Amino acid sequence: MAALTTGKDNTKVPTKQRPAVYIRRSRADDPEYGFPDEFIELCEEHFDVLYEKNITGNPELGKRVVGAYNRGPSMPISIDELWKFPNLKIVVCSGIGWDHIDVRGLNAHGIKVANNPGVSSNAVADFGITLMLASARRLLEGVPVAMGPKQCQKFNVNWLGNDVSFASLGIVGMGDIGSKVAKRAKAFDMKIYYHNRNRKPEEEESSVGAIYCPTLADLLPRCDYVMITCPLTSETEGMFGENEFKLMKPSATIVNVARGEIIDQEALYNALKNKTIKAAALDVTYPEPLPRDHPLLTLPNIIIAPHMASATAETRKRMLPPLVETVLAVVEGRPLTNEVIL
Repeated sequence: MAALTTGKDNTKVPTKQRPAVYIRRSRADDPEYGFPDEFIELCEEHFDVLYEKNITGNPELGKRVVGAYNRGPSMPISIDELWKFPNLKIVVCSGIGWDHIDVRGLNAHGIKVANNPGVSSNAVADFGITLMLASARRLLEGVPVAMGPKQCQKFNVNWLGNDVSFASLGIVGMGDIGSKVAKRAKAFDMKIYYHNRNRKPEEEESSVGAIYCPTLADLLPRCDYVMITCPLTSETEGMFGENEFKLMKPSATIVNVARGEIIDQEALYNALKNKTIKAAALDVTYPEPLPRDHPLLTLPNIIIAPHMASATAETRKRMLPPLVETVLAVVEGRPLTNEVIL
């Protein structure tokens, strides 16, 4: 798998062997989690590409791997498999999330971990607003009335949703995604509150009219809508439980475009069933997908999407070049701006 160049007689001749990157599977081998051809072509401009099937057939090839790419809910290489990749320098997550990666375990073996921040933020923010609007306006309930197999003789003009404009929104996690949600919410004339580990500079707050709340207890009682955009960490896991739902307005809706584990799903089920809060709109759950007998699926006041917030053709295309650039930076000894530091 050495790179080829064109010789004087127009024949292909091998050049110095290039470093390799490891991709568990291509889309052809795994339509759900495999990497697309466009990404593999980008990688091949700089690296040889090795797949799981290559390493299984010839473990010696693992010595050539300097970078590994992750896509999906599991690590591309388990800690127990690292012996196959003695020269591995970095594992790169295709998206912003890295909660499924054993960062400390890899770091202990001298392997860096990087994510792909920023590129998907607009798409995720768009989808957070989409979920909020769909829930507020009862869109999923309304569509079957107009499109269902049972003929509807007339529409019920007293069947109402709620305004988003001029309502209050609480953003939990004011990073890149949360900030973009706030910009969109400002266009709806929403009153914006936010909770974050660190307060944002006054200039950033004033640009969207955001009000800082140092605790969830300060934020939750004020908000008609609460949107979770923070990463999943040991501090945020289970952040929303029974007590938090009791702090929210009975008319409030919770939206989650972050990670499912941030919400205690049993507590959410009880809060929705008992009308402690009005509704929920989720892009993420645990597990994914939920089993068909999961209690949340029995409720009429919840929307669950299939973890699709970043799933636009444009965003996925923009996500590809930074992945290649990250491994190149490590190989060339350049500093990383997207390394995951715990």
